[in-house]
Amino acid sequence: MKTDMNDIFKALADPCRRELLDRLTEKNGQTLGSLCQRMAISRQGVTKHLALLEAANLVVVVWHGREKLHYLNPEPIQQIHQRWIGKFEPQRLQALATLKQALEEK
Repeated sequence: MKTDMNDIFKALADPCRRELLDRLTEKNGQTLGSLCQRMAISRQGVTKHLALLEAANLVVVVWHGREKLHYLNPEPIQQIHQRWIGKFEPQRLQALATLKQALEEK
């Protein structure tokens, strides 16, 4: 499933949604009830945030009997890293190597 990068960035822009993703990183496969605990918003608010995270393919739902379990899907975040962050990595490492060499020569 290909996800629009705009949907991913929109989903990541909200602090409540980032908190939900952090909580799924800590413990994957949580129910709505467990995700609602310690949240400063209503159950309905959490449901809306989860729906947006699902639409952005950042959260995947798996039914286990009658329980709806939410799992973090790290693949879209990896796409962001590859496209927007990873390409700067070699330049940063080269700059550090150059700085180290310059400091050692002094």
